[in-house]
Amino acid sequence: MTPDDPHDAVVVGSGAGGAMAAWVLTKAGASVLMLEAGRDYNPDEAPMLSMAKDAPLRGVGSRDKEFGYFDATVDGGWDMPGEPYTMAEGSEFMWWRSRMLGGRTNHWARNSFRMGEYDFKPYTRDGLGVDWPVEYKDIAPWYDKTEKLVGVYGTNTGLENHPSSGPGVLQPPPKFRVWETFLKAGGDAVGIPVVPARRAILTKKIDERQACYWASGCGRGCGIGAAFQTTTSLIPWAKKTGKLTIATGAMVYEVLLDASGKASGVRYIDKATGTHKEAKGRVVIIAASTGETARILLNSKPNGRSEGLSNSSGQVGRNLMDTVGSNLSAYFPQLEGRPRYNEDGAMGLHAYIPFWDYGRVKSGEAGTPRGYHVEIGGSFGDPGMGVGGGLDGYGASLRGDVKRRYGARIGLTQRGEMIPNKNSFCEIDTNTKDKFGIPVLKFSFAWSEHELNQVKHFQKAMGELVDKLGGTFTSDMPEPGKAISKGGEIIHEVGTARMGKDAKDSVVNQYGKSWDVDNLYLTDGSVFVSKAHKNPTITIMALAMRSADNIATRLRTGEL
Repeated sequence: MTPDDPHDAVVVGSGAGGAMAAWVLTKAGASVLMLEAGRDYNPDEAPMLSMAKDAPLRGVGSRDKEFGYFDATVDGGWDMPGEPYTMAEGSEFMWWRSRMLGGRTNHWARNSFRMGEYDFKPYTRDGLGVDWPVEYKDIAPWYDKTEKLVGVYGTNTGLENHPSSGPGVLQPPPKFRVWETFLKAGGDAVGIPVVPARRAILTKKIDERQACYWASGCGRGCGIGAAFQTTTSLIPWAKKTGKLTIATGAMVYEVLLDASGKASGVRYIDKATGTHKEAKGRVVIIAASTGETARILLNSKPNGRSEGLSNSSGQVGRNLMDTVGSNLSAYFPQLEGRPRYNEDGAMGLHAYIPFWDYGRVKSGEAGTPRGYHVEIGGSFGDPGMGVGGGLDGYGASLRGDVKRRYGARIGLTQRGEMIPNKNSFCEIDTNTKDKFGIPVLKFSFAWSEHELNQVKHFQKAMGELVDKLGGTFTSDMPEPGKAISKGGEIIHEVGTARMGKDAKDSVVNQYGKSWDVDNLYLTDGSVFVSKAHKNPTITIMALAMRSADNIATRLRTGEL
């Protein structure tokens, strides 16, 4: 089939949510057209074994390659020529867009932490935000299916609000490295858990995907399929069914409705020719990423209605959230001068600090209503431009200091929960259009006192841990308002089209189906009701699998 042919389903987006929906539907026998705004991408392009010393500026980030010269983002970033976005006065928001087949799954960190019972019912627990229309037990089987399919390493820790996976689901985790073992000793002493992380990295071969051989940065893309990305799994699997058609360079900007008010397809611009085209389907699935999905809905104006499509609740664009982020770095004399060896491992977390202070949160003693986890980084790694930062001198003495101190620093990175607030949302900027003539998004964003207090908690707790291990922070402790990340900077933005139990205050139901348009579904982070501290991708995929299963049933029975 071609993009001009009618399909059972039109899927907008090829990342975690879009590719999962496409795979489930094609496996069920449905014909699917996948529209991707970015260029085609083959993971064989990944520069897996290239060295920083062989790259311009030793591979550091630049305006064209924000996460480094070898990062898998081949077309996209914070700043995209001809594709602007704007911000309301007093707001600062960073919107990352990955314009490539597979989207962000080609270069994400692969951290895969399940949301727990508290995370799905936050309002019930503390009266803030809104509850999800589902409970953890409703999503648990889909987490199991997703983790087993994707391949997630880790263990069941049994910790509060950190649910266990089913028997045989998780792959074996890699061993702790020296600095992680060192940090665990301090954590044990002060009551802060340091446990095996969960990541979508294979430690055992699955199907045609190989186990990780511990030699390449996951953000570069993974040609052997060990680090999960849709371009080495869901998309090629869907293509093998013979039911998937892909059109790249297809910039979707509007959902089409028929005379009965059902979605009949989408309009898009063929970026190569500038031609406006239409794609037809029995069901339309939007998984274009949180911001882009909101943009498509708000730019779709059925019968000229200014509020946009699927927006009878007025909630499209509202409830924008991102992960709370802040960073600390500490130096530990005990790690000086240790023997040099390859401890790269999975080039990411083997261990992390899950949130542990729920008891004090409940009693009010913690000073913050929601939690965070801590991602820890260390090791020797591939030296970059800043390897000698903070040292004085020159010649042999400087080289000696660098070698002695190399590997003695540990980074502590907060990743925390944001509570939705009325000051954080996106809307259409009617005064600005992109190079394709499509009105752009305008962002308003603000952290609340809850997120700032969470940073305080993180700083105090890490201070106790570092002090116990005899370390010192490498810089002065910044005020929470200066330490906290900018909105969107962590690239975990969710919300804007939240699910709910009632059409009056939500955009979609528990399966991601629009309340207003019976055959329109959303399967990306836009449907999130809250932004737990857990990284969102594994939840996006589990929800997308559940939604696609619902769609497949409705297609099979003729309901769609």
